[in-house]
Amino acid sequence: MNEGKIVYAMIYRQVKRYFRARSRVVGTIVNPLMFFLFLGMGFSASMRGISASLGVDYLAFLAPGIVAMTTFTASFIGGISVIFDREFGFLKEVLVAPASRSYVIIGRSLGDSFTSTLQALLIMFLIYAILPLRLAGLLPSLAVCFLTSLTFNNLGIAIASRMRSPEGFQLFANLLMLPLIFLSGAFYPISNLHQAVRPLFYLNPLTYSVDLMRYLMVGMSSIPPALDSLVLLAMASSLSLASAKLFNRSTLD
Repeated sequence: MNEGKIVYAMIYRQVKRYFRARSRVVGTIVNPLMFFLFLGMGFSASMRGISASLGVDYLAFLAPGIVAMTTFTASFIGGISVIFDREFGFLKEVLVAPASRSYVIIGRSLGDSFTSTLQALLIMFLIYAILPLRLAGLLPSLAVCFLTSLTFNNLGIAIASRMRSPEGFQLFANLLMLPLIFLSGAFYPISNLHQAVRPLFYLNPLTYSVDLMRYLMVGMSSIPPALDSLVLLAMASSLSLASAKLFNRSTLD
C-alpha cells in the first residue's frame, strides 16, 4: 500500500473525527479562554509590579502561555483515542492491514497536531482582537504550536499504546498535565524564580514552547530563541520515533 495514501487517510480520519466531536472543540477552547479572561484580568491589576519589571502588561505576558496551554492540552489528551480505537475495533483493522504501522501513527499524529493547531489559532484570533500583540509573530507562532502539538500528541500516543483503560489514561494525564503547565513559565516569569527550582522548568518541554511563543508574540524571552527552537525540534522528532516504536509493538489483548 502506498505510504502517502496511508498518511493521508489517517490525517483525514483524525480531522473528520475532530469536527464531529463538537463538545471536544468547545471544551478545549472555552477552558483556556476562561483562564485568560478571569485569571488574567483578575490578576492584571494586582500584578502591576511584575508588569513594570517585565516592561509589558501582565495580560500580554500571559497570552502566549494560554496559547501554548491550549495546544498542549488538546494534543496530549488526543492520545486517548488510541485506547478507544482498541475498544471499538478500529485498532484491530489497522494492526492486521497490509500497511506500515509507522506510517499509520505518523498520519494519526499529523492529523491530531493539525486539529490542535487549529484550536490554538482560534484562541490566538480572540487574543489578538483584545491585545495589541506583534502581528508578525502570528504565523511563526502557529508553527511553534504545530511542533508543540506533534511533541505532546506523540507523548500521549506513546503512553496510550501501553495502556488499556481510558480511565487510567485520564488519571495519568491529569497528574501530568497540571505540573507541566505550572512548571512552564506560562503564568509567571522564570527569571524571578529561585535557582533551586529553575532546573524543573528547563526539563519541561512545554517551557521552550511558551518561551519561544512569548518571544514571537510579545518580544521577550528567558531562553535564547534558537535554543527554544532546537529543543522543540529535538523533542518532536524523538517522541515521534518513540510513539511509532511503541505503537509497532501494540497488541489487541
